[in-house]
Amino acid sequence: MRRSVFTRLLVVVVLIAVCSIAATAWLATQLTKASIAREQGRELASDNRIYAALLLHATTHRDWSEVDGLIRSLAGELPHRRIVLVTKDGRTVVDQGGDGGELPATASAVVDALAVDPVLVPDAPADRIDKRVLGPFRTPIDFREREDRTGSLFCLRMAKKEQTRKDCRENQLPFDTAADFYALLDLEDLVNACLARRSLPPVELDPDYTPATKQTSGAPPPDEPAVAACVAASRKEQLAQYVAPPVLLYLTSPSGTPTTAISLSGNGWQVVGAAAAVLLAAVGVAAFAGARITRPLRALTAAAQHMSGGSDIPPVPVRGQDEIAGLTRAFNTMAANRAQLEQARKAMVSDVAHELRTPLSNIRGWLEAAEDGVSDLDPALVTLLLKEALVLQHVVDDLQDLAIADAGSLRLTVEQVSVPAVVEQVRAAHEARAAQAGIALAVAAEELVVDADAVRLRQVLDNLVANALRYVPSGGSVTVSAAADGPDAVISVADTGSGIAAQDLPHVFDRFWRADKSRARSTGGSGLGLAIVRKLVEAHGGAVGVTSTPGRGTTFTVRLPVTAAAAGAGRV
Repeated sequence: MRRSVFTRLLVVVVLIAVCSIAATAWLATQLTKASIAREQGRELASDNRIYAALLLHATTHRDWSEVDGLIRSLAGELPHRRIVLVTKDGRTVVDQGGDGGELPATASAVVDALAVDPVLVPDAPADRIDKRVLGPFRTPIDFREREDRTGSLFCLRMAKKEQTRKDCRENQLPFDTAADFYALLDLEDLVNACLARRSLPPVELDPDYTPATKQTSGAPPPDEPAVAACVAASRKEQLAQYVAPPVLLYLTSPSGTPTTAISLSGNGWQVVGAAAAVLLAAVGVAAFAGARITRPLRALTAAAQHMSGGSDIPPVPVRGQDEIAGLTRAFNTMAANRAQLEQARKAMVSDVAHELRTPLSNIRGWLEAAEDGVSDLDPALVTLLLKEALVLQHVVDDLQDLAIADAGSLRLTVEQVSVPAVVEQVRAAHEARAAQAGIALAVAAEELVVDADAVRLRQVLDNLVANALRYVPSGGSVTVSAAADGPDAVISVADTGSGIAAQDLPHVFDRFWRADKSRARSTGGSGLGLAIVRKLVEAHGGAVGVTSTPGRGTTFTVRLPVTAAAAGAGRV
């Protein structure tokens, strides 16, 4: 017995679950070191977070008197860490998250805004001074002008050197810029004092703390390493009063002992229990998913089996938006199209039988009458029989043309055709019939040339004009006109007949369709002429349409390209 899709799916999912559980158990027992490393990584991330928070506090406060609230917040978010701050002289500032036990011999880090730990802060500056510490400066160095573009700094420097009060218009500078200039002059004093202790000449600095390329003394800047060392030391001296003093940071577990290992001993049954729970969950999920997948597939299978037996089926319910729902919608569309095609096939067979039955019945009746001696086989009877045979031949020829067009084997001899010439030929061919019926046949065509098969184009217009003459009463008119419309030639056949009802317009080009449901020969032809017109026009790369107003008339429009690419004889 073949296994169902559901069974196969369940087996596959169970196998996957078993393999996954086995791999998980093996990894859990064999990769303990990796687990420890991950745990230590999480602790390191927590420690870095604590260090960053305390460093920010140090840059914005001048002491640690208000750090208790921050430490309590950190301890609440990280309950597995004990946080202790101790000054360099051994005084405990805060001890949060532990039992007050003995601290390790070595601190985890030193929190100093003027000596940032480059290991914990990878983007720390070279001088290790936190960029957020501004002190007397107002503008962060990354947003500060690197040169004295206004000349105000040079003016202040000269005034200070000459011990005079010059009008350097610093009151016209932005407040932050003026404050930065005065702070920089104070920094220069500290740097020059440092340089003097090293027996080096004084230096003037740019706002980015580097020696100015143009010294007012005209001398080149002194030794760069010595200047850089003095600038770093002087900056720390200048900023020390604006930041909290350095403290030692101790980070341990709440009991004061570090976490060293993750023990898996004694947890064997827990691993087995977890594996069994995962397996059961996998089986349950597989069963649920399999049922959801196979239910619509079974419905589609049943519908397809009914369809293969020739039965009409209702639409299969569509659930969701997944691939199976898309397949169901496509199946429903196919079933609906099949039903429509089957209905059209039955209608076509009935219409063909009706069209052939009438002339065949007439021929048979007259021949039987002649055979029985009721009627003489005189020339009049022969003419009547020939007329009925011509009707049969006309229907068969129309069916053959449609079959060739449907097969894509309609061959066109394409050449440049004068539209006025074809229109005039159509007028000459139908003028006598129109005059006999009391109908005015008029033509009006612009000078247009199209690439077309002249015989097939004439056939299209003959069918349209003959159809119009059939439905126009005496005293009416039929007008054939041709005009250019952009890149197309538009040929119209308009009549003043009874018109076509709006509900019938979509069907006028259907095969065997006739407004007269009785299909009397006196009210129309076989119902194939307009279907042939549409096929011929489409073979030329054009389009045909119809508009009608009941009681006022109907207009058929054929649109063909005027400048279509030349096509050789035998185009399909």
